[in-house]
Amino acid sequence: MPAPPLRPSQRAPGLLLGEGVSLPDDVEIGGNVVIHAGTSIGAGVQIQDAAILGKPLALGAHSHASRDPLPPLVVAPGARICAGAVVLAGSSIGPRAMVGDRAHVRERVTIGEESTIGTGSAVDNDVEVGARVRVQTGCYLTAFSRIEDDVFVAPGVLTTNDAAAGRGGNLEGAVLRRACRIGGGAVLLPGIEVGEEAFVAAGAVVTRDVAPRALVMGVPARAVREVPEDELLSG
Repeated sequence: MPAPPLRPSQRAPGLLLGEGVSLPDDVEIGGNVVIHAGTSIGAGVQIQDAAILGKPLALGAHSHASRDPLPPLVVAPGARICAGAVVLAGSSIGPRAMVGDRAHVRERVTIGEESTIGTGSAVDNDVEVGARVRVQTGCYLTAFSRIEDDVFVAPGVLTTNDAAAGRGGNLEGAVLRRACRIGGGAVLLPGIEVGEEAFVAAGAVVTRDVAPRALVMGVPARAVREVPEDELLSG
């Protein structure tokens, strides 16, 4: 018979706990979890096996990301951090949000209430994710992106932010407006804005901004029609 799931107040073996961690009694913790110093964990949080919370920042020699000291990670009540996920210091995970198995969340990221970051997805530094956002398996949200409420990002979506491809210049992330949808395997070039309730079809390469309610498809993506009324979130 399989072992029963962890009950509130249970702590599996292998927990490494840094100094000053806020950890209510009803937090469920799987095996071999690491929680770094100062991390704040809300009531009812679930942390599954081998997750790492509040990881210190480590940057490559040529990284242009800020090296300023980071505040502690904050995980709001009811959030779930799944097996093998890594969440860096300086970020905030909202109430009842979920960070999926083996997902990676970098520094200065905010993930809103009831949003999901899917299995194996990566959220780069300085990304804002709104409420009720669904990011599916294997996606990459590039640094300095902004994802508004109720956005859907299908598996394998790739956003980019460096038009010079490592040769200097400003980094511009994607802006995904409220309730837009990005189809599987789509690629968004640096600085792209996808309008409210727009739909980017699977496999599209988006080289220019997408108007609200537009359906775009192809390589490069072109507008083909408007999203019908019965598909709008408000409908």
